[in-house]
Amino acid sequence: MKKIIVAIDGLSSCGKSTMAKDLAKHVGYIYVDTGAMYRAVALFAIKNGWMTDDYIDEVELKRHIRNIKINFQTNDEGTQDTYLNGENVEKEIRSLEVGNGASRISTIGFVREELVRQQQAMGVEKGIVMDGRDIGTVVFPNAELKIFLTSSPKIRAQRRYDELIAKGEKVNFEEVLANIRERDERDSNRKESPLRKAEDAIEIDNSHLNIEEQNELLRTLFREKAF
Repeated sequence: MKKIIVAIDGLSSCGKSTMAKDLAKHVGYIYVDTGAMYRAVALFAIKNGWMTDDYIDEVELKRHIRNIKINFQTNDEGTQDTYLNGENVEKEIRSLEVGNGASRISTIGFVREELVRQQQAMGVEKGIVMDGRDIGTVVFPNAELKIFLTSSPKIRAQRRYDELIAKGEKVNFEEVLANIRERDERDSNRKESPLRKAEDAIEIDNSHLNIEEQNELLRTLFREKAF
């Protein structure tokens, strides 16, 4: 089996990370959640007072962007946690506030440039599964397997709502749905690396697929490319 790069792009809350994590674990590859990286930068900006609901201090953020170091470590449950400058921030970055902040901050050119640099360094030796918004188009345009994952807004909102409720957060469905639609609009129309399907990507609509079905489909596609 040859080592390849698997790039999984798609809309917010459509299950990219779930799919990518399963494949990486199944085939023994490294998994990188690029969405978590943007969330970590957003958290960094929020904690330092550089981002509010209607403002981002790009001057201060740019001054410190090279000091933001993000990496992933496997925890006792066999899953990966996100670390920001040595601190485990996995729980903090999964809030609705940080998620929305990540979508906003990902429109900034110098932020994307720095994180793409870090992401490309992670994939030099291949054997990696990476998910995000521009993996197959910008980060790894020559990836051997590219997936573009989609699902209807209401189904994605329900999944996200259920996830947040399970974590004990107080949210309502309409707010989550509005956030999903807002992020879709922002991600698809931003100037820097907008979300789009790579010409050679395989599109999968998982609106009516369960987790086992989508995972098996991805494993089959992986075998076709890696063997």
